[in-house]
Amino acid sequence: MSKSIEELKSLTTQIRRDILRMVHAVNSGHPGGSLGCTEFFTALYGKVMNYSLPFTMEGKNEDHFYLSNGHISPVYYSTLARFNFFPVDELRTFRKLNSRLQGHPTTHEGLPGIRIASGSLGQGLSVALGVAQGKKLDGDSSIVYTLHGDGELQEGQVWEAFMYAAAKKVDNIISTIDYNGRQIDGDTDDVLSLGNLHAKLEAFGWTVLEEKNGNDLEAVIAILEKAKTETGKGKPVVILLHTEMGYGVDYMMGSHAWHGKAPNDEQLETAFKQLYLEAPADY
Repeated sequence: MSKSIEELKSLTTQIRRDILRMVHAVNSGHPGGSLGCTEFFTALYGKVMNYSLPFTMEGKNEDHFYLSNGHISPVYYSTLARFNFFPVDELRTFRKLNSRLQGHPTTHEGLPGIRIASGSLGQGLSVALGVAQGKKLDGDSSIVYTLHGDGELQEGQVWEAFMYAAAKKVDNIISTIDYNGRQIDGDTDDVLSLGNLHAKLEAFGWTVLEEKNGNDLEAVIAILEKAKTETGKGKPVVILLHTEMGYGVDYMMGSHAWHGKAPNDEQLETAFKQLYLEAPADY
């Protein structure tokens, strides 16, 4: 059953609590980008993307999603669990030995929802373009979605893929850039500036959409739905989604420091008080 906007907003809070609980339990993981992308994942799986359960690797006549910046696996795993791809209780195994929920998504254990191993940055778009072209060859009109970090765009392979997509008119793909302006070593402008990213992507032949309120669920749903109307017109589509790393937890916002650091017991309790739910939120 489709969830209402209010139910989805509540779910974003639950997913944020899941993220923090998972990384805290093993003192390892990447909460910052995960918290910032929660609205994107909730919108994609809750309103925008066409998919069926139980999950199949082929996913014929279904939309596909490929996470390129695989280090934000906590938000990915929580979203998949909360949308019934696998039991929520399995989130307890995050980053533990023999778990299907490794720090970066893998495929060898067959975790439902995961179609590629990712985390070696720069590779996701290349894979997704192959899938998108395969769908066209099969007469499958579904859409392929991807997500990338803005720091990830410092990888040259991404730009090769941008160039290829436009040259080959791969117009059944919607790529989103998590445009939070931060990466593991600092602000992207300080590490290696992306310059005018909107103009660069347009120059590479993409239809470029931009949303300044990437942590507003309704705005994210709207820009994704608008992107769908731009597919099938001979050009690939990209969304520049401005988010805040660590969104929802005040001491994590405004800095790159929480890119890959877990909260301690006291910090977790503080975050949970900020991410309050009326009912106790657990796995």
